Amino acid sequence: MASNDPTDTGGLFIGRRPGTRPVRLPVGTKPSEGRRRVADKTFAAFLLFLETVLCISVWGPQPLFWLWFGSQVNYWTNSVEAGIASAFVGMLLTLFITLGLARSVDHTWKLVRRAAGYKQERGALERIFVITLIIVGSAFLFWFLIIAGPGSSIVPGKPE
Repeated sequence: MASNDPTDTGGLFIGRRPGTRPVRLPVGTKPSEGRRRVADKTFAAFLLFLETVLCISVWGPQPLFWLWFGSQVNYWTNSVEAGIASAFVGMLLTLFITLGLARSVDHTWKLVRRAAGYKQERGALERIFVITLIIVGSAFLFWFLIIAGPGSSIVPGKPE
């Protein structure tokens, strides 16, 4: 009898759509042993670190670089629009490239974890991306509200 469960059929369809079969890992596979397993675990940890660095770069260094680059374009061309446009296009371009690289690293991480003997079905990219967003966003809010301070609109600050 055909299953009508949407998680089995890939949606609200009676039949299965192509490419929507659930991922089932082989049961009889033997994980690596000894030094090979240690090497797989170490390489998986390195890939996870690389993925984290890629996600952190999306929130800090890349936007700062493109804002600086946009200011240089503004200086060279004496056009604010050109500076803003170059910064915006550059940010989008590097964002897509970085996330594509992170996705590839995440896929490789899953394969290496499986080789090390773990039943790894899902990647870590989503979790890493959200955690880096929370950490970097909190750091920015702390800097903006506490260190730099937007200042009071009622009581003006001391003149310099």
